[in-house]
Amino acid sequence: MESIGNLWLYIAFFGIVIVMLLIDFLGFKQKQGQDVSIKQAAYWSVAWVSVAALFGGGLWLYLQQTVGVTLANQKTMEYFAGYLLEKSLAIDNVFVWLMIFAAFAIPAALQRKILLYGVLGAIVLRTLFIFIGAWFVQEFSWVLYIFGAFLVYTGFKFLKGQDEETNIEDIKLLKWLRNHMRITPQLEGDKFFVRQNGLLWATPLFLVLILVEASDVIFAVDSIPAIFAVTSDPFIVLTANLMAILGLRAMFFLLAGAATKLHYLPYGLGIILLFIGAKMLLLDVFHMPIWISLSFIVIVLAITAYLSLRHNKRQIS
Repeated sequence: MESIGNLWLYIAFFGIVIVMLLIDFLGFKQKQGQDVSIKQAAYWSVAWVSVAALFGGGLWLYLQQTVGVTLANQKTMEYFAGYLLEKSLAIDNVFVWLMIFAAFAIPAALQRKILLYGVLGAIVLRTLFIFIGAWFVQEFSWVLYIFGAFLVYTGFKFLKGQDEETNIEDIKLLKWLRNHMRITPQLEGDKFFVRQNGLLWATPLFLVLILVEASDVIFAVDSIPAIFAVTSDPFIVLTANLMAILGLRAMFFLLAGAATKLHYLPYGLGIILLFIGAKMLLLDVFHMPIWISLSFIVIVLAITAYLSLRHNKRQIS
């Protein structure tokens, strides 16, 4: 498997990630206990998207000087296509997190802490998944067909929609945690653990953190195979995936109030997953240029947003 990634590129990328996380963490410490306003979330969302775009631009400049313009153009388009795909699929995390926070009555101020640790955990787990996935793709190329079939199946599930709502109390992981841990009956401020009568107790906030991490693992099962349809370069897969995840916390607070208004989003995501899955299954028959994949994702998301806006206007009138 050919990869543009070298030691210095990985060092530069993770250096950017660490610096941005430190800035985010310091901002959290300064405003700990405060709610995140829409304005703040919008600023941070723009900042994360700008960092992702600047990284893509910097990657192109580096590659066109080291490997030539043709490969630089291809890898940069793969990066942006992967980033856009991961960003759009990550929106589904918002719906699940909203449901989890509502079920446990987590205040907005504490949601910031949960999502900060949640994103850190997601970075570690997704990095691990991506390198394992890259190894499988390199050693067993037929794995791509399994990925493709799985994405087609998932795409049809999105298009079919959810017939019934998920009850948090029915989640097996939550039942297991409650049966095997001492859990306090109510929140204990922003603490994950407290000592009572000499014994260590977990708080509901810890349960929420575990559920948030578990939900991201589940979504990673969809999103990581999808990006391998865009590129098999582990460096591009990793950078596009993590750049999308880094801005997820800000995107959550930005979209939290508008989540119910994205009426046609699941259908758009379903169409994108069907397209990506079909592309994987037809890999040996037809090689699709990356610009077609990128254009298709942009067009479907734009149509989805337009139809959702029209749907909302009709409901208001």
